[in-house]
Amino acid sequence: MRKTVSYTLDTLPPVTEERREELARLAAQPDEMIDLSDIPELTEGQLAEMRPAALYRPIKHQITARLDADVLAWLKAGGHGYQTRMNTILRRAMLAESKRRA
Repeated sequence: MRKTVSYTLDTLPPVTEERREELARLAAQPDEMIDLSDIPELTEGQLAEMRPAALYRPIKHQITARLDADVLAWLKAGGHGYQTRMNTILRRAMLAESKRRA
């Protein structure tokens, strides 16, 4: 029976000098040296259907913001989770703007 090992950033074992040298050698190799023969290329259709990973969770920062009273009332009228709704609205606006600029 195998024991599952789990690490956090605080409990990772130190990187050995041997591993550092190996990583440096790999980083120095040109991209042409990477064997991609076992990785099929994605089609345009597959790329168009790609979405962020379901488990992706951006880092959150606590802020203080001033909103118009009616905007805040509208957000809170939806019940619990108004801050999440506010973040979702802002994220949609951010993504829409970034698509327009691209």
